[in-house]
Amino acid sequence: MAELIAVDASVLIGWLDDRDAHHVEAIDVLSSVERFVVHPLTLADVLVHPARSGRESDVVARLEAIGMMVSSRPLDPLALARLRVATGLKMPDCVVLACAQAHGLDVATFDDALRLAAEAGETV
Repeated sequence: MAELIAVDASVLIGWLDDRDAHHVEAIDVLSSVERFVVHPLTLADVLVHPARSGRESDVVARLEAIGMMVSSRPLDPLALARLRVATGLKMPDCVVLACAQAHGLDVATFDDALRLAAEAGETV
């Protein structure tokens, strides 16, 4: 079992929604680690839908119960901009990649472009 990974919104949304195409995969991913790191922006993205129905606090509690840690490491805006230029990724994906790098972690994602950038070792 891996000790710690960084996850993107697709994994968390998949875990939370049993109708999501990646639900079973997301359960497998998060069950294979003791803890996982999420950037605050990524968590905010995940919480948009639950916030519409007033369930955001419950969702945060559920994610914390399975090992979520919210990153407190700041990311350099210039480095993020350069990462976006170098990879062509959208900013939320750049944030996940930079967060993973800041913590020295692998990225768990269902997004092919983000996965490829992480595997290629794109750095900030």
